Amino acid sequence: MTEYCFPRHVRLLNAGDYQSVFNDTSSKVFAGEFLLLARKRDDDQARLGLIVSKKTDKRAVGRNRIKRLVRDSFRHHKTPLSGLDIVFLARQGIKELENADLHKRLDKAWDQLAKKAQKPAQNKKRDQSRQK
Repeated sequence: MTEYCFPRHVRLLNAGDYQSVFNDTSSKVFAGEFLLLARKRDDDQARLGLIVSKKTDKRAVGRNRIKRLVRDSFRHHKTPLSGLDIVFLARQGIKELENADLHKRLDKAWDQLAKKAQKPAQNKKRDQSRQK
């Protein structure tokens, strides 16, 4: 039961945590109504940060519903996402999604992110050498 909780140590808490993900993004998953950005960590802890602005939903009730659903979905996918700092960015149109639809899209996005994060760092090094 305790493996499905959302304590402080699995959250991105300050601006520096968010900025490190934005500056050093290793994986991205775009799912239409939201975007997931991830950065590899040195330990096996998965952490989540949420960005749901007033542009996506004017009402706090709607923004809180989105955040609650994302946190719940993340709790159940923490194990394959271990070793990542993740930022969830809500986009326009997310408020029109039903809860079940959002859960399905999140499940698919977490799986895609886990697969992308497991790819070896060799690909990243090769891409950087091509850019030079």
